[in-house]
Amino acid sequence: MNILALETSCDETAVAVVRDGVHVLGSAISSQVAVHERFGGVVPELASRAHLEATTPLVALALQRAQLSLSEVDTIAVTQGPGLVGALMVGLQTARCLALALDRPLVAVHHIAAHLYAVRLGRPELQLGRHVGLAVSGGHTALYAVDGPAELRLLGQTLDDAAGEAFDKVAALLGLGYPGGRRLDALARGGKTDAVALPRATLPRRPLDFSFSGLKTSVRTFVQKHGVPTGDALADLCASFQEAVCDVLVSKATAAARREGVDTLVVAGGVACNSRLRERLTHDARRTSPLRVLLPEPRWCTDNAAMIGGLAFELARAGRYADPWTLDADPGLGLGWAAA
Repeated sequence: MNILALETSCDETAVAVVRDGVHVLGSAISSQVAVHERFGGVVPELASRAHLEATTPLVALALQRAQLSLSEVDTIAVTQGPGLVGALMVGLQTARCLALALDRPLVAVHHIAAHLYAVRLGRPELQLGRHVGLAVSGGHTALYAVDGPAELRLLGQTLDDAAGEAFDKVAALLGLGYPGGRRLDALARGGKTDAVALPRATLPRRPLDFSFSGLKTSVRTFVQKHGVPTGDALADLCASFQEAVCDVLVSKATAAARREGVDTLVVAGGVACNSRLRERLTHDARRTSPLRVLLPEPRWCTDNAAMIGGLAFELARAGRYADPWTLDADPGLGLGWAAA
């Protein structure tokens, strides 16, 4: 089954062609960093306009890279939510038109469930039973019990900032620009992880929930007292902040896996590209518990359409199609979206 998938939930326009859920035949992504950089964050209206300009050319480019024509597409897939409503509508209307014009079935996909599915891309041999998934990005930080590709149960979530949001806000505070997460990661590689004492929110009454606002405030207080550091001192502060985030993510994810009695942890989303988090997960977590830790390739961690097409294959096999005439964007789409 060749699936043409579209993803426009936030600030990256993406189109991909995926065969049988795991083989990415062609992928095309247009970043909006240059559009939003001067505002220090995503401006929803500008994001929607950029999606309008990029979507149709990207459909053509993804098909060209897949060496397929539109007539060879079997199914259309699109992100229904969660995300920015205007941005979602651009992808959804494009997918709706393609499905009706080509007389092809349409599949609606949950953005977070697709992130957790991304670990399967390019790995046809991978077998996943019940597992715990950590979705960690600029807009989401949450733990899920995953009983199937579209069967997620929320275990814990951030009570304030998402981890990626905290990275970007601290990076902005330190004058690293936008988006700052990757720049902070690069600086942190040369720093000492214990140079600055920073808090870890454990939340005893809600042990699988997250909170990063106190950590962010601690960095702000440090800067107000000492000023923005430079040189090695800046690297040390970045490394100390990053280590605090990773400590919380790794400890809570492994605790969730123990509580659920599973031996596999999947970590996905844009922050899963962070070099220190990947190191901690692939080394520390495996040493301290009998966990199989799986991460997507870095190119499939950030928003992309391949993950949408991959999960859509599983939904299509289960007969979970959407009505192109009535399907609507849902910025707060819940986990029951794919219920039969």
